[in-house]
Amino acid sequence: MVRPFELGRDEEVWVETNNRAFSGHPEQGGWTVEELHERLTAEWVDLDGFLVADDPDGQGLIGSCWTKVHPTTNPVMGEIYVIAVDPRHKGEGWGRSLTVAGLQWLAGRGVLVGMLYTDATNEAAVALYHSLGFALDHTDRSYRRPPR
Repeated sequence: MVRPFELGRDEEVWVETNNRAFSGHPEQGGWTVEELHERLTAEWVDLDGFLVADDPDGQGLIGSCWTKVHPTTNPVMGEIYVIAVDPRHKGEGWGRSLTVAGLQWLAGRGVLVGMLYTDATNEAAVALYHSLGFALDHTDRSYRRPPR
């Protein structure tokens, strides 16, 4: 059920699923197919590590796990770059399944250290990542000031 992303087949359905999963998110939501195509041109992209789960009911995708390898870190580090689960499948365990699939894909390439970023207010994601053995490495903060 989990397979690599396929160019020419998955772009529109991935964008739809991603945008539902990140509705209202300032950076991850609201993608277009053109934006996805632009990001797919990055040097680090390996489509074999961009995993998607098909909805068996023919409703598009359940979700996806897009991985990224950082070859210049010591040790080489794998990243869960984007993980998304369609809200229609919330609570079914797909976040865990897709994250594990991504980590297994990375491990299969000899990448044994993983990392990811998440919003600290996303309590479900934080709990999931802790349950998978992730520990807080650092905190990034973003500040804004209202216009005057």
